[in-house]
Amino acid sequence: MDTLSHLLSLYPMRTALDTRCHFGAPWVLDHGASASGVAPYHLIVRGTALVDGADGLTLQAGDLIVFPHGSAHRLYIGDPAQTSSLHTAPGLLRYEGNDGDGPATDILCGEFRFDDDGADGLLTALPPMLVVRTAGRADTQGLSHLIAMLQAEAEAPRAGSEAIVRQLASALFALLIRGWLEQSMAVPGLFAVLAERRLQAALNGMLAAPQQDWTLEKLAAACHMSRATFARLFKQAADAAPAAVLTRLRMAQAARLLDAGRRAGDVAEAVGYQSEAAFHRAFKRQYRMGPGAWRRRAPR
Repeated sequence: MDTLSHLLSLYPMRTALDTRCHFGAPWVLDHGASASGVAPYHLIVRGTALVDGADGLTLQAGDLIVFPHGSAHRLYIGDPAQTSSLHTAPGLLRYEGNDGDGPATDILCGEFRFDDDGADGLLTALPPMLVVRTAGRADTQGLSHLIAMLQAEAEAPRAGSEAIVRQLASALFALLIRGWLEQSMAVPGLFAVLAERRLQAALNGMLAAPQQDWTLEKLAAACHMSRATFARLFKQAADAAPAAVLTRLRMAQAARLLDAGRRAGDVAEAVGYQSEAAFHRAFKRQYRMGPGAWRRRAPR
């Protein structure tokens, strides 16, 4: 499994695509703050949109914007005070429209929903707002094709459209993250380690074999660096020490193993803890509950 796929597999997520918007300018789309672990997104399929408070950021057809921290936001065109009221209609996706007679913008809206107890490790590693552009870019052809297929199914539903939209939307987050890593000039946190080629061997080792005794010397050797150079580069990229990132990844893997019904003692060994008590303490620090309580929690 490649490093990005392995990382994303540690953070289970459900994708919902639920609203299709068709707005004639002027228009405004206000989205309130989301619950913890919910990241709303908007696909611009036709026209343009401005993002309030984003220094004149203009979204074009083929752009995808996500708010990983669930912050309240506004998309609009024209004077928000002059917009007409919205009207809705049911369908495969809920329809929202207005009576504006200016240039039209079509948007598909949905949410990425992460496990409330496990989302922090991934979502906090992302910026508050994430934009990926696809128009005219060869490196995002997969995402561009996916958007076009979602648009076609949403606008002209046929037999099987509900299942097709659900399956297509499930691939959206991975394609989004891949596109963001390839387009961004500056990538924060855990993803900065993934984006830094010189550190990828260390991150891949942590993900592939969390049970190993990954000392700083071993991680540096995997990247063919001196201990001091590796530690400096890793801290600069991740804004965290290698040991802290290793613990976070071990706990995410432990959570998935507990979800699969594995005993706490077996899980402790699988993620590199010789002492079940030490594993219990580390897990509780990460998730605010012990391994037993995690297994007993209500399904999500």
